[in-house]
Amino acid sequence: MEDPVKLRIIKLFRERVRGNLPDIIGEFSTHDGSSGHWLERTMGLRPNSSNSPDFEGYEMKTGTRSKTTFGDWSADYYIYKDPAFGKVGRGLFLKIFGRPNPLRRNRLSWSGEPSPKVSHVNKFGQILVVDFSSNILALYFYSKDTRPDKKSIVPLSMQRESLVVARWDMESIKSKLERKFNQKGWFKCNKDKQGKYNCIVFGAPLSFDKWIEAVKNGTVFFDSGMYEGNSRPYSQWRANNDFWASLVVSSHSG
Repeated sequence: MEDPVKLRIIKLFRERVRGNLPDIIGEFSTHDGSSGHWLERTMGLRPNSSNSPDFEGYEMKTGTRSKTTFGDWSADYYIYKDPAFGKVGRGLFLKIFGRPNPLRRNRLSWSGEPSPKVSHVNKFGQILVVDFSSNILALYFYSKDTRPDKKSIVPLSMQRESLVVARWDMESIKSKLERKFNQKGWFKCNKDKQGKYNCIVFGAPLSFDKWIEAVKNGTVFFDSGMYEGNSRPYSQWRANNDFWASLVVSSHSG
């Protein structure tokens, strides 16, 4: 017998959402988040930052261009808060480990190129690794930092190998992931080529063990958006939409 909550979600989608373009006049129409807020309102939810599933055990996601977010999950440790390094602060952290963006008046950010990935050590000497306890670490290697002026940028106390820049503790991120995605599962409202919502798909519950394996192989990735002038870390964890499609167990349109 089909779950009555799932049936109610499908009914709401068909009656309120299917066939519609998101009504995002007055919002940032090029931003995927604006569509998500419209969808939340239309499905009867208020936009929120809660780490609990949206619909009685089901987490809701909206159709996006290429990648979909699991959550904005800040690290449990940042080196700029560590008194062992004199609490260097975010501004100096961004200067040391980030870069100026010429398109944003040289605003410093820890995003794009400097943001560490699991595949390789980047030109800023940074890489993302998962340790034996399933903690996620952003590490810095001074010897692999290829910036020609690194000696003048990186303080002597940080001119090290395997320096922990940020750390996500296993228990912390497991709790966040499984509260959202490992209850009854999740559903995603997808769009057609014209941007109209055309179907709703459901995915099975997602455990931390499966998720962390996807982090290890780079399928789930850290998409940092930390920047100068804003106190939020913007630590997004995302996967391309083909990964989400591989988790789908049922699809409903008509």
